[in-house]
Amino acid sequence: MRRELAGDVGRAKEMDETVSEFFRRTILKIPMTEMMTILKTWNFLSENQLQTVNFRQRKESLVQDLVLLCEENRASLKDAALLDIIYTQFHRHQKVWDVFQMSKGPGEDIDLFDMEQFKSSFKKILKRALKNVTVSFRDAEENAVWIRIAWGTQYRKPNQYKPAYVVYYSQTPYAFTSSSQLKSNLPLLGQALTIASKHHQIVKMDLRSRYLDSLKAIVFKQYNQTFETHNSTTPLQERSLGLDINMDSRIIHENKIEKERVQRVTQEIFGDYPQPRLEFAQYKLETKFKSDLNGGILAEREEPLRCLVKFSSPHLLEALKSLAPAGIADAPLSPLLTCIPNKGMNYFKIRDK
Repeated sequence: MRRELAGDVGRAKEMDETVSEFFRRTILKIPMTEMMTILKTWNFLSENQLQTVNFRQRKESLVQDLVLLCEENRASLKDAALLDIIYTQFHRHQKVWDVFQMSKGPGEDIDLFDMEQFKSSFKKILKRALKNVTVSFRDAEENAVWIRIAWGTQYRKPNQYKPAYVVYYSQTPYAFTSSSQLKSNLPLLGQALTIASKHHQIVKMDLRSRYLDSLKAIVFKQYNQTFETHNSTTPLQERSLGLDINMDSRIIHENKIEKERVQRVTQEIFGDYPQPRLEFAQYKLETKFKSDLNGGILAEREEPLRCLVKFSSPHLLEALKSLAPAGIADAPLSPLLTCIPNKGMNYFKIRDK
């Protein structure tokens, strides 16, 4: 009896140390400039408790003081997971996000949606299939919920330091997931999302970026509203064309007409507002070798020729938008480059028709 009791106490102590270490690592990665903002958003430590902490001391000492306060408040794993969600919301661009699209079955109507029911169903599905998994939620703006999933296995406890994140917008067919190292859990995650949101099936879109807000703007077709700017109504003819006043008037006239044409075409394609932010677009080409000449090394080749072209930029769509006005490319650009927001894709496969 005493041994069993001692074992239970030991396990409880070990659990406390595990949670404390989780808090320590989470707080340690928060930048000092954001520490107070994130802690207040978390709202677990009281204002009086925060006032007792010296936020000007060395970070290691600060973290130790905050962990002690968490222990005094008997913080749980759930509280630590919530703090980690808030940190990730502040630093969402540090992750790479994939987009999943769900669909209803034939003849299925839109059901009334209840967020609490969604959370309960989502968690039950994962727990039923995998005993060692931790699921945490935090409601966000625009009827969105952030889901944090720490995956384990049938024999190992969940790894709290490599969680997957899902952002789901209620009553929409879209979910955004951070890329996870455990690819084997993707089918289970898709099943939980589909059933909990009352959809029929789910597919991964050919769309990926670090900028979650831009992905959301693309799939919801909100980029012409979300990224509105103060000068978007300025008429094209009022904008400076950057012409040399000493140039021949005929050259000026021709340049002005061409520049106005380029500006007009660019505006028609991209709109007159900043573009959603993507870092790359990738094109895989597969084509059969074609030649009018008889013979040749590749004439009888049955396998298609393959190549990969990747365009990269810190802000790809804005870079593409500036090519023609800068005189680097002809206007209009190829539809393969300009269709990215409308198609909701930045991975393309090009094959022979």
